[in-house]
This record gives sequence, C-alpha cells and structure tokens, in this order.
Amino acid sequence: MTNVQVDELARQGKATSTTTFYSNESGYITALEIREGDYVMEGGTIVKLADLSSLWAEAQVYTSQLAEINRNSIATVQLPDFDGKEIKGRIEFVNPEINPDTRINLIRVSIPNPGNLLKPGMPAYVLLKSPPRNTLTLPIDAVIRDGKGATIWVQTANKTFKSVMVQTGLESDDRIEIKSGLSAGDVVVIKGAYLLNSEYIFKNGANPMSGMKM
Repeated sequence: MTNVQVDELARQGKATSTTTFYSNESGYITALEIREGDYVMEGGTIVKLADLSSLWAEAQVYTSQLAEINRNSIATVQLPDFDGKEIKGRIEFVNPEINPDTRINLIRVSIPNPGNLLKPGMPAYVLLKSPPRNTLTLPIDAVIRDGKGATIWVQTANKTFKSVMVQTGLESDDRIEIKSGLSAGDVVVIKGAYLLNSEYIFKNGANPMSGMKM
C-alpha cells in the first residue's frame, strides 16, 4: 500500500471492502496467481508482469560455431511472420553449458519491440556475420551429424567410399563449413549420403562413426 492509502486508512479508522495495490513496474499481466477469496501470504505472488518493450530471440548453435560468437556482438533477427523483416539485436547470453547429446548451445539476442508489434513465441532466425575467409564448404545434406560428431562419405575408388569424420564450422542456408577432415579435391557424396550411411549400418550392423575420434 502507498503512504497515501495508509494515511487514508488511519483517517477513516476502518478498512474498506476493497484495496487497490499499485505495481512498481509497468507491463502486461502474463499470469494471475490468485482468485477472489484467496488468502495471500506476505511476500506471495499476486500477478506476474512482463515488459515487452524488448524481447529475447533464442537460437541454437553447434559447439563448432561458438568460437565465432562473442557476447555483446551484433546479430540480425529475421522474422518470417513479417515478410522476413530484420531487426538488429545484441547477444546478451551464451549458455555456458553444452548439451552433451546434441552438441548444441543456446544463445539469446536482445531485440527492441517498439509498439509491442512482436509477440513472445513468434518464430525467428538469428543471423550472425563473421569476417570473410577462404574455406572448404559442402552442401548441408552431405554432412551426417549425430551426438558423436559429423561425418561425410568420400570416394576412394570407383564405386568405393569410406566414412570420414570432419569438424564443421559456420553454416548458411544450404552450405556448411568443413574446418578439418576434408582436403581440396576430395570427391564427396553430395546426394544420398544418409542412404549410403543407412545401407552401411544395415549390412555391417554398426555405425561407421564407431571408434572414430576427431
């Protein structure tokens, strides 16, 4: 209660049937924790407020991409629900813990939300730019990834292929950087890599990545 309300209560000498409580913050009510007739303990939550003037865009990145990500660097958030509208934001959080099963990490980008046009839960793409450099890349479909890492199928002779573990880097919409494990001039299976991998497992009863280390 405010001081004015306390003074008014003292002046009247009795409580009113209703009391107005004012929040110290402004925002939208996202949860109402009590109902009429409920008893509220001291320090208990009555409502939850959200300030939607700025939002977080969350993105998942592979561990191989973390070296290219710096906290407080600028990122571009693309919104498919608004015809690909792009908003500049700043990376505010990089999760220090990596998921051991997926080898991915979470980052959060803070973006402004003037007029509360954006709504929590909307899909978004986070685009990160790095300095240009010469590197080897492959179509994303050529790289097979699981919890152990990434592999490609390289031709060693006519109709003969072997699985090779590679270290991946940055990705675009359809291509992925290969940082190690591949040499210029190697012939790589571009289409049908997953089919070839499945056929190997079916015939040999083991994943070709078993025992590999990068």
